[in-house]
Amino acid sequence: MEGFRDGTPIGLGYFVVGFTLGIAAKNVGLNPLQGFIISLLNNASAGEYAAFMVIGTDAPYFEIALMTLVANARYVLMSTVLSQKFSPETPFYHRIFVGFDVTDEIFGISVARGGRWLNPFYNYGAMLTALPGWSIGTALGIVAGNILPMSAVSALSVALYGMFLAVIIPPARKDKIIGVAVVVSFFMSFLASEFFPEVSAGNRTIILTILIAGAAAILFPVHEEDDK
Repeated sequence: MEGFRDGTPIGLGYFVVGFTLGIAAKNVGLNPLQGFIISLLNNASAGEYAAFMVIGTDAPYFEIALMTLVANARYVLMSTVLSQKFSPETPFYHRIFVGFDVTDEIFGISVARGGRWLNPFYNYGAMLTALPGWSIGTALGIVAGNILPMSAVSALSVALYGMFLAVIIPPARKDKIIGVAVVVSFFMSFLASEFFPEVSAGNRTIILTILIAGAAAILFPVHEEDDK
């Protein structure tokens, strides 16, 4: 129930973003059922949008899979970090099911959760709102098509960024090191997009995550005895 509570605003934000993705899916000829299934199996805005663009060019399945893998590669890092939050006794099937829906926002609320170990049912509760919000929003976006003006669609898409700020601000206020790392990540991400536009957003995220998180871990390590 706590996961369901914390995941409710995430699900609402996903509904809005899914709606905008549905419009992109409509433009490449997908129907509501196809969009629903795609979003149910792939909760990732950048990866899904890239997949829609590749589908629109009538690319082979291998190219679609490869594009989705590259765009979503940052979730490998998130899953690696999240795996350390589970007790060593956690069954493998729980890790598989939780890993199925490791998104930026669910990862954020999971790693910020107190306690020594993370209960996988917390993630399941969050997924109960995230998965339907994303997939239903995509299907309704396809139904709506291009009825809404693009200005309204752009305004709705900002909601997810506001929600993500709500996830990262509380821990940043509690820990100055986290706050500094967040500010540095914003600045470095901006510089990377300006000077290395040829590198995909997903790959930029991976590189910056490794560099910034690695530097913070070396300079300001968290010792096990400090983790209550």
